[in-house]
Amino acid sequence: MVNRIGEALSQLSKTGDLSNIGDKTSAGKDFASFVREATRDGIDTLKTGETMSMKGIAGEADLNDVVSAVNSAEATLQLVTTLREKMIQAYQEVMRMPI
Repeated sequence: MVNRIGEALSQLSKTGDLSNIGDKTSAGKDFASFVREATRDGIDTLKTGETMSMKGIAGEADLNDVVSAVNSAEATLQLVTTLREKMIQAYQEVMRMPI
């Protein structure tokens, strides 16, 4: 998930073209598809971290692989938690707006 965000930012910085942002005719995914895919990637990362932890406990996996998978899962969990908090703050902000 973090990699996809980094890839999107690097592509944006390479092109420097902001004119087609929000343009429905531009090639790409809609926001719902992006969120769905990012959620799946996050869940896969967390499952991989859990699986590698179990293999590490059983002595079936290399310690470096276990540490890498757990660090990746931890970073993903922190990112998801931060995004959730930001979404709640945005929702509360919208609810405070007068109609």
